[in-house]
Amino acid sequence: MRLTLLSILVFIAFVANAQQTILHCGRLIDVKSKKVLENVSVIIEGNKIVDVRNGFATGSTLDKVIDLKIRTVMPGLMDMHVHMEGETKKGATADRFTMNPADIAFESIKYANATIMAGFTTVRDLGGSGVNVSLRNAINKKFLAGPRIFTAGKSIATTGGHADPTNGYRKDLMGDPGPAVGVIDGPDDARKAVRQRYKEGSDLIKITATGGVLSQAKDASGAQFTDEELKAIVETAKDYGFKVAAHAHGAEGMKRAIRAGVTSIEHGTFMDDDAIELFKKYGTWFIPTIIAGKSTADSAKIPGYYSEIVTPKALAVGPKIQATFTKAYKAGVKIAFGTDAGVYMHGKNAKEFTYMVEGGMPAMEAIRSATLNGAELLGLTDILGTVEKGKLADIIAVDGDPLKDISVLEKVKFVMKEGVVYKNEQSTQAL
Repeated sequence: MRLTLLSILVFIAFVANAQQTILHCGRLIDVKSKKVLENVSVIIEGNKIVDVRNGFATGSTLDKVIDLKIRTVMPGLMDMHVHMEGETKKGATADRFTMNPADIAFESIKYANATIMAGFTTVRDLGGSGVNVSLRNAINKKFLAGPRIFTAGKSIATTGGHADPTNGYRKDLMGDPGPAVGVIDGPDDARKAVRQRYKEGSDLIKITATGGVLSQAKDASGAQFTDEELKAIVETAKDYGFKVAAHAHGAEGMKRAIRAGVTSIEHGTFMDDDAIELFKKYGTWFIPTIIAGKSTADSAKIPGYYSEIVTPKALAVGPKIQATFTKAYKAGVKIAFGTDAGVYMHGKNAKEFTYMVEGGMPAMEAIRSATLNGAELLGLTDILGTVEKGKLADIIAVDGDPLKDISVLEKVKFVMKEGVVYKNEQSTQAL
């Protein structure tokens, strides 16, 4: 019987579509039901999960079976606050004058790789030079390994504010940066800065609603936007389909930002009771970044690590974030996992889980904050955040039980993103 070209092509397409990857999972954390399923199979075709069934499915001779029977499996982790363009080091202030965009780009490849190998398959990059947009694109095109990135591009600040890139410059070098580089004064500038981020390909907007720790400016917590500026930013962002993330340490700045309608508050160090009520009233997300606070405080104790203007801010602000997290969690504020990676070393993101559990959050809730909650914050619960039929196949596994010892998440053994295995280390222990 003679085969036509069409029948051969149909057969090839059938075979390709029939191939599946089957994960045999000893334990699977169902973050939606808050239950642990035992001895289940996750069936993957292409980049999606097509079934989750009881028992260990055998599949066909065409299928690939991955043995995770002695591991705990869960959705890929999500970090809602990272900075992929850089990493903390002693004397990093000088980098602004010595590094070219290409230098930043090549370094960011290393940070992206460290992040996905740590089990973080999705991140929000909340501010850089714009290289972060190109990094996202390169990962999406599969030129390099890295997490799925939703990036803010360049953060938006006021003149002299936390994200004004010329803070600390010699006076004759400061110039008068404007909306094109994310510096605004007044509602018109605010609208233009949002539109510029849209033009450059950002996925969301990041503003610095208060002073900050690592900027070369003395204030760490004062409000830095007027109500009118915030309103212009949020309204314009909504027109362009953007959510808005607001860096905020001080209470007044975060309250202004919440009332204006931002989606999330980052850090929230000096959150007061009135701010907590606003969080709950508006349904605003809180991204604590405890590890960043602890890391900067520790680094500030090393002589010369930060500049003279940064060191006292790091010592004063950093140690307070964990207590704020505890207060907010107990009050019922919505929390999504975020670390400020880059302020400490990339790939160490999971240490945040330990600090969250120390702060009073049960391990299951901490895991949900980095899976289901992250997906909800992004507005992507239809494709991310859980291991279930129809979702993208973002899946990780660890040795041990993170519900009993959350620190095992710091040693992820298996990483899959969209059906592609990036890591599968040999197990060293049984469940």
